Amino acid sequence: MQVNLLALGGGTETTMTAQTRTALLQAQCIVGAARLIERLPAECTPNCAAATKPQKILEALRAANCDRAAVVYSGDTGFYSGCRNLVPLLEEQGIAYTVFPGISSVQLMAAALHRPWQDWTLVSAHGVQCDAVAAVLQGKPTFFLTDGSLGVPQLCKQLTEAGLGDLAVTVGENLSYPDASVRTGRAAEMAKQDFGPLCVLLTEAVQQPPRRSPGWPDTWFERGKVPMTKRFVRAAAIAALGIQPEDVLWDVGAGTGSVSVELAAAAQKGSVYAVECEPSALELIRNNRQKFHTWNLHTVEGYAPQVLENLPAPDAIFVGGSKGEMSSILSAALAKNPQVRICVSCIALETLEAVLAFCREHNLEPQVMQLAASQAKSMGRLHLMMAQNPVFLVTVRCDD
Repeated sequence: MQVNLLALGGGTETTMTAQTRTALLQAQCIVGAARLIERLPAECTPNCAAATKPQKILEALRAANCDRAAVVYSGDTGFYSGCRNLVPLLEEQGIAYTVFPGISSVQLMAAALHRPWQDWTLVSAHGVQCDAVAAVLQGKPTFFLTDGSLGVPQLCKQLTEAGLGDLAVTVGENLSYPDASVRTGRAAEMAKQDFGPLCVLLTEAVQQPPRRSPGWPDTWFERGKVPMTKRFVRAAAIAALGIQPEDVLWDVGAGTGSVSVELAAAAQKGSVYAVECEPSALELIRNNRQKFHTWNLHTVEGYAPQVLENLPAPDAIFVGGSKGEMSSILSAALAKNPQVRICVSCIALETLEAVLAFCREHNLEPQVMQLAASQAKSMGRLHLMMAQNPVFLVTVRCDD
């Protein structure tokens, strides 16, 4: 048996390549999604079967018992296509196959908008979990393939809830079909509208956080009268935590949010949860989030450890304030992820002892570093060194 894996483009004859059409007409049996089977050229064989899961497709091909078979897919076989899941099965069974490319929905959308698409970020929300906020934070126009359960309204709702309700978005619906439409608006507007199942979404570029190494100047942040982790301590803590782009991070006792903001800038495909109980501090965190465009930063109002229960498991945690609940906070993080990376900032010796006692109790190997920074301050014609409070940083698993 020879199997041709055919991309039908937009799912209509008008977006089908001549090569694909020829292979279709030569096929003795055709397998694919019911929507595609229904729109095949009239000259095609009536020996067709509706199936989308790889194993079911393989069973249909075997049942057809023919020499030349075709499996049809919408869009392009190389762009988030089910083709990639069938190929290993065909190879495992020793079945010969050929892959035919097609016109993808991203090409149809770009053509409808008269725009190039080589600089777009391409994301699939089709049958998979999708974090729309993390996707758009790459600083480029972002194209989403959507799904019935995670469609345009749901993706736009994610953006709106993150503070990106004013982001310009464009929806392409039923592209290549006679009733095709293209609508442009704001994410908040599109979150409230209804769309059919065949939709794609394009969001315009989002302004990114500053691109620089850890330790942003203290003067960049709104501070008020809320305590703030100073620049050099912040730089050392973030460097120690070894942030990865997709990390989930907790900042407990977030204060002004200076650490949270820098964590969010470092983990652009991840999420940061800034836990704070003081209303004035929460307002500052939100203001700094807005200022630096760190839309993947989420404020969590309340007292730790109680509010930690509903947070996702952290890859790393920074504790800047514990209100005497250090052991409970660290226990909550370990319960969520036994391999969590930990960094605690301690000014008081009692706080340091609480962290070390916790490490002894849980057989953890802490690393302790003391930071004592001084900065020159102009006093008339002289410059005097002004010492900042010495700080202990206790880290666990940050050297692994």
